[in-house]
Amino acid sequence: MQIQVTVWQRLAYIFLFMAVYYADDQALSAQTKPLINSTLNGVVLDSLTREPLPGALVHIEGTTHNASTDEDGKFNFVTGQKFPYTLIISYVGYDQKKLVVDDEKVEILLKPGFNQLNDVVVVGYTTQQRRNLIGSITKIDPAETKDIPVGGIDAQLQGKVAGVQISSNTGVPGEAVNVRLRGATSINASNDPLYVVDGVFLNTTSLQTLNTGGKATSPIADINPADIESVEVLKDAEATSLYGSRGANGVIIITTKRGNYNQKPRINVNASQGIAKAVKLWDLTTGPEHAELVNEYNRNIGQPEPFRPIDDVINGVAGRGLQEEQQTYDRLGEAFRTASLTNADIAVSGGSSATRYYVGGGFNKQESILKPISFDRVSFKVNLDQKINDRVQIGTSNSLSRTGRNQARAGDGPQGGLLQAALHTPTYLSPYNEEGVLVGRAGFDNLSLLLENYDVNTTSLRYIGNIYADIELLPDLKFRSTFSIDYNNYNESEYWNNQLIAGSPDGLATSAIGQATTWINEQTLTYRKTWNEKHAFGVLLGNTLQGSTLERTSATGRGFASNDFKLISSAANSTSSQDWEKYNLASFFGRIDYGFADKYLIDFSIRADGSSRFGSADPWGFFPAVGAAWRVKQENFLKDVSAINDLKIRVSYGSTGNQNGIDAFAARRLWSGIDASYQGIPGISPLQLPNTALRWERTDQLNIGIDAALFNEALDVSFNVYDKYTKDGLLPVTLAATTGFNSYTANAAEISNRGFELAINSWNIRKQDFTWQTNFNISRNVNKIEKLDNPLYYGSRDLILFQQGHPLYSFWVYNQLYVDPQTGDAVYEDVNEDGRITTDDRKIMGDIWPDFFGGLTNTLTYKNFDLSAFLVFSYGNEIYNHNRFFGEGGGARDDARVIFASNLDRWQQPGDITDVPRSDGVNVNNYRDGGSRWLEDGSYLRLRSLTIGYTVPEHIADRLHIERLRFYLQANNLFTWTNYSGLDPEAAASSSPNEQGIDLGTPPQPRSFQLGINLTL
Repeated sequence: MQIQVTVWQRLAYIFLFMAVYYADDQALSAQTKPLINSTLNGVVLDSLTREPLPGALVHIEGTTHNASTDEDGKFNFVTGQKFPYTLIISYVGYDQKKLVVDDEKVEILLKPGFNQLNDVVVVGYTTQQRRNLIGSITKIDPAETKDIPVGGIDAQLQGKVAGVQISSNTGVPGEAVNVRLRGATSINASNDPLYVVDGVFLNTTSLQTLNTGGKATSPIADINPADIESVEVLKDAEATSLYGSRGANGVIIITTKRGNYNQKPRINVNASQGIAKAVKLWDLTTGPEHAELVNEYNRNIGQPEPFRPIDDVINGVAGRGLQEEQQTYDRLGEAFRTASLTNADIAVSGGSSATRYYVGGGFNKQESILKPISFDRVSFKVNLDQKINDRVQIGTSNSLSRTGRNQARAGDGPQGGLLQAALHTPTYLSPYNEEGVLVGRAGFDNLSLLLENYDVNTTSLRYIGNIYADIELLPDLKFRSTFSIDYNNYNESEYWNNQLIAGSPDGLATSAIGQATTWINEQTLTYRKTWNEKHAFGVLLGNTLQGSTLERTSATGRGFASNDFKLISSAANSTSSQDWEKYNLASFFGRIDYGFADKYLIDFSIRADGSSRFGSADPWGFFPAVGAAWRVKQENFLKDVSAINDLKIRVSYGSTGNQNGIDAFAARRLWSGIDASYQGIPGISPLQLPNTALRWERTDQLNIGIDAALFNEALDVSFNVYDKYTKDGLLPVTLAATTGFNSYTANAAEISNRGFELAINSWNIRKQDFTWQTNFNISRNVNKIEKLDNPLYYGSRDLILFQQGHPLYSFWVYNQLYVDPQTGDAVYEDVNEDGRITTDDRKIMGDIWPDFFGGLTNTLTYKNFDLSAFLVFSYGNEIYNHNRFFGEGGGARDDARVIFASNLDRWQQPGDITDVPRSDGVNVNNYRDGGSRWLEDGSYLRLRSLTIGYTVPEHIADRLHIERLRFYLQANNLFTWTNYSGLDPEAAASSSPNEQGIDLGTPPQPRSFQLGINLTL
């Protein structure tokens, strides 16, 4: 049937359409801006480097429309908005920008805000904007240091954080690094900071048991620096208080990389190859020079000269040989090499609307400049987060690494000591005997045999991981539960064959396995509420349960039928030992903070820790802290001062505790079955006296700080002064021999640390094609033992003295005043004025603490080129050059020790002016003990790294179908300016915490060059 449409009907349809259109248009106009079907596509970039900014927030002003950029910096609004309209774009660390948009495509350039007041900083169990921080916290971008070829992030942070003194004691990669945050607070307990990786509390105790000359491995080296997103260093009591028992030495929070939601898969590849070489080696006497000094010594004491001139030999005068024909054997050249450095990392990250992931793998292999030492690490990282719904999120962080070390005895000890054999064997002694057989000399191993037969290896298998659940109970109330574990399996083995001193006469083998397991379960409840845009209130409650177990099993075998049999099961005689310890920790903590008008900030926190390590009378420690800040810039009298962008005054006071470094059963009565058998019948014997009153070591700290951002945030200044006082210091107290025990652990020391920190960050030039940025920090710490009943002596020849009224690690030596120009005798200060030089005349002369230390970084960019120069410095500290002590004995040690070339400057005749005395029986006697002649100024300025990079232009990268491609060349330890006569002003003899500042047989940090590539797909 055909439907007839009249003219009137058609007109009615037209009017009806117009009415509906009008009503719809009015409805759209009632909103802020009318929606249409168009879309907006945009990209957010760094205005200087044109790098994409993933995760930037884009908001349409006056609406509820928000979007965040993906990994390429791109965003879109699918609903659209009638043009023109205003976008508000914000990104952490960049100035917020408003932009009027009148096109469907837009490119937005954000200007870096150097002060980064809105930057998010990880603090205790939560995050805060930097502008609202009360505590003293420094955030580090590990991208600045991750390519420095050392074992771990601990060594890479040197010079980057004000108040943190880091010394790489040795040039061997992967070995222990001394990290002291605002000084040292303990004598016997640990002075290392607490490391927290993705909420996991790391066990930083080295599991090494083999003797490597006083050196130890660094557990931090098990972590791949390429997986680290950020590092926060918490320094004052307000910042560390929630970590209570573990915060006395500061906290270093490491956050690893994660993917982004709504991000397409992104692949990052970093690879580098390089070489390393010793900057210099010790300057030794030649064979003839050594013979000359030996002759001179014997002549001075009235003995025949062992090395005779050729005329005497012709005339039949007895002697050891011709002085002029003594050869010079270069053992140092044989021991050191040009080392190879290899590093490769790959990571894939991305995510959907509900899932994000990060998967990374790395390989790092570093040869030491000292043969045959090497370090290698294979790592695997998986981080995963999943949103169950709008209120529940779960996730996990996992790191697995295998670290291998070809270790060597590089410090003290003649048996198997590589540097002892290379350095301290006299240069004129042939490595061969009369029959042409390689033999040991001067009581040391033959270096050639040692290098050929060295067999000391360790393997560490490390897992660090956690799982978590975040639940939003109410809009302002969140609950979080985590379970973390740190597991380390450490396997050691060594074999000394019968050609080496340690293995004589028929071989020696040792094998040891250590396992350290730490688990932690934590719950936190967080409430945050803001009202009237002026009041901000927050409450945090939490608890922690922790258990730690350490097990070690070792076996030693001696007597092997052949060097081809190295397993202990083949030994004729074997012994074994086993250690086990365990401790538990229960903690409860809370924090309340309040802010008014973004101007006045205050918080209060307290933590209670109960540890099984302490006595039954006082196992709990209570650690409160309070902090306040005044953002002066928010006051009316400063709001119109354009030169000041932000000004904040901070003050905090609180307490933290320490228990690390003492035995797990330090407070208990112990019995042992070791060596307690009698005529084959097993038994037990008392091992340790109890101390039921043993309690926490406690550190109280006052901190006053000022933060300022000036001149349009081009200059950022942070200044802190602090006063730390430690009481109830944990250390062993000596007992009378009649008790049957040597010592017991007690609270018996008090130590203070006072100082200041200054950090200055500036944008000197900030233009489109050229930028220049400078970061500078300088610190001073004054350490003092306030209470110690009896002096404590450490190190070779008791060189290190702990005494009340003086700093820790003070040098106790004889003060050599001069060398008498008429007699050539060394003249020492007669401290007690009794006319004799005895032990009572030794005195404290300096310590390891510098007057000032810090770092300076300059970073420049010009178009696609970048240049970074990073310097570290230390001024005013002393080092005891124990190598010179042994090497400047004149000819007194004959063929038992090497002689340094500096000994050629000795006194020889009346009128000579020198500090090297005449070599004879009188002066040699004073070589037995420490003299101030070998105590040197350890100040230095070091060009830690110099990096030149080039980023391929964007249009070329697009043609190659890649996102970013950068090439770089990096030089490390390029120059060191110092008056120290040794090889490395950071050298120390031992990783033992109480034997710092003694340089003996320590490999120097090498100079290295690396060529690398950064690729993003």
